[in-house]
Amino acid sequence: MFLTSRAFRWAGPLAVTILAAVLRLWNLGRPHSLVFDETFYVKDAWTLFNNGYESTWPDQADTLFAAGQTNIFLTSPAFVVHPPLGKWLIALGMAVFGPDSSWGWRIMTALVGVLAVVLLMLIAKRLLGSTLLAVIAGFLFAIDGNAIVMSRVALLDNYVMFFALLGFGAVLLDRGWHASRLAARVAREREAGRELGWGPTLWWRPWLLAAGLAFGLTSSVKWSGFYFLAAFGLYLVVVDALARRRAGIPFWWSAAVLKQAPATFLLTVPIAVATYLVAWTGWFVTAGGFYRDWASSPGAAWTGALAWVPDTVQSFWHYQVAAYTYHVGLSTPHPYQANPLTWLFMIRPTSMYYRGSSLGENGCGTGTCSEAITGIANPLIWWAATAAVFYLVYRLARYREWRVGLILMGLVAGYLPWLMYLNRTVFQFYTIAFEPYLLLGLTLVIGLVLRLTPRDAAPTDAAPADAPPVQLRWLVLGFLVAAALVSAFFYPLWTGAQTPLQFWQLHIWLPSWR
Repeated sequence: MFLTSRAFRWAGPLAVTILAAVLRLWNLGRPHSLVFDETFYVKDAWTLFNNGYESTWPDQADTLFAAGQTNIFLTSPAFVVHPPLGKWLIALGMAVFGPDSSWGWRIMTALVGVLAVVLLMLIAKRLLGSTLLAVIAGFLFAIDGNAIVMSRVALLDNYVMFFALLGFGAVLLDRGWHASRLAARVAREREAGRELGWGPTLWWRPWLLAAGLAFGLTSSVKWSGFYFLAAFGLYLVVVDALARRRAGIPFWWSAAVLKQAPATFLLTVPIAVATYLVAWTGWFVTAGGFYRDWASSPGAAWTGALAWVPDTVQSFWHYQVAAYTYHVGLSTPHPYQANPLTWLFMIRPTSMYYRGSSLGENGCGTGTCSEAITGIANPLIWWAATAAVFYLVYRLARYREWRVGLILMGLVAGYLPWLMYLNRTVFQFYTIAFEPYLLLGLTLVIGLVLRLTPRDAAPTDAAPADAPPVQLRWLVLGFLVAAALVSAFFYPLWTGAQTPLQFWQLHIWLPSWR
């Protein structure tokens, strides 16, 4: 059968990658105007590239910028609340293709979206042990609307998703590395007749260094990356404790907390912090950044025990505190804000762009036309993934399966912290940061249906590991075909294509989607 052949091992992932690229790159420059928060990030990226820091723009800058007047920025600094890395990446595309090219604004975000599909397939293959499941995970990610839209507009969240997924993959690889080396060290201790006590401390864990770097890169795009660092730091402690218990170490919990945890901290946190600081190099090496000389102003510098801290560091800290204050206090009403409690049910998707046209206007060939970019996921995929997550929570509680726990930890890191900010202005498209874990969860459940998901400790009432009934295979195939058809139906609303108004209205499945 082709799906189990050697050819499928490369043909399947390659086909999914090409599909993801086509859906993200086709007509990427449309519309040739700054969409939604591109008004901030694209212009900030261009001033960052030219000045080394984000600076201000004159009035009506969006229209002038889209018209090709891209060097009208000022030298006075702008107060920005997100770290620079994502904007540096956007600027890279602008430097290559020109700042007057809307393709150039968005190309790096699109390429990162394609790479994320490839990365998800690699992770799924490693996690689930099946090329078919890896291709299914990548296919769902390739055709989903939330992932497509966030790859076609120059916002920061796609970079958050990608770097966090890199960190997730590194944690996955460290899990096997840690378990095998801990078992080997314990075996040597037993052979030597030594008391195990707390067991050994493992310092050489290169995948933890990689995870620290990846989560540092995530945090250098948006501060929400630090939630991933914290969540997976706790996860690593728990995994170490359970591994020590399985290895027969007497004081396994205290050893994990008091002995291995400090080493884990030193392997991840310093490199993450250093990465974050490096991302701010432009602010440090230039003199014009916002709050750059704050500590030099009269009465501003620290006194007492902290008076020795260099003015540059004091100014930088003051800037970070000001940005934090802005973040936690942001409550300006917005027509498309979405309460985090509704994210999993996709109640209020974000309209990124909309233009209505009458007959003969902007090429409209019918009575009334619409052009829309709506940050809405494929409803069939999204709601199925949400149902799968609720099932996996039950499954984790009952069977304690490590694959389920790891996937849910990705959701914990990307979603749960937002529940602390229910009164803050937030949007549905933030969910791109944890969408890969929703899709991994859905793929794992599909693997259970197809009896492809590995079971390290299969429950006693589990179905035998033989081929599933043909009806279940057709059920999965039917779901994938239906998901593809729904994506084809919604694709014009993800890409700004002009359609009759009646076609746009057919996509309003819930009243809150207007």
